[in-house]
Amino acid sequence: MTKRRGGGLPNNPNPGGMGGMNPMAMLKKMQDDMQKAQEELATETVEVSVGGGALTIVITGHQRIQSISINQALLDTSDPEWTTDLQDLLLAAVNQAIEQSQTMAAEKMESITGGLGNIPGLGGLLG
Repeated sequence: MTKRRGGGLPNNPNPGGMGGMNPMAMLKKMQDDMQKAQEELATETVEVSVGGGALTIVITGHQRIQSISINQALLDTSDPEWTTDLQDLLLAAVNQAIEQSQTMAAEKMESITGGLGNIPGLGGLLG
C-alpha cells in the first residue's frame, strides 16, 4: 500500500499546492495592487508631440488630457490651409496620446495580473 502525499490530505495546510499562499490572500493582494495602480495611473502621464514639435499633448493613464501646447513658430499661418493643418495635427496628437496612455495602463495592469484577465470564463474580472 502506498501513502499519498500532497494536496487533499486533511493534515495538509496547503491543499491544492498554492505555493504556501492562501488563494483568498492572493486575490486580496492582487485587488489591492490593482487599486494602487489605478490611483497611480491618474497622475502618471504620457507626452506626445507631432508636427516636429508644433503640437504637444500631455495625457494621464486615465486618458484625461492635461495640456495641449501649440508652438506658433512652427505653424505657417500665412498658408490659407493653416487651420486645416492645425486640426490634422490635433487629431493625430490626440489619437496617439490616447493609444499610448491605454498601452501604459494595460502594461501596468498586466504586470499585476500576469495575464489572468485572459483566462476564459473570468469575463474580464481581473483585467
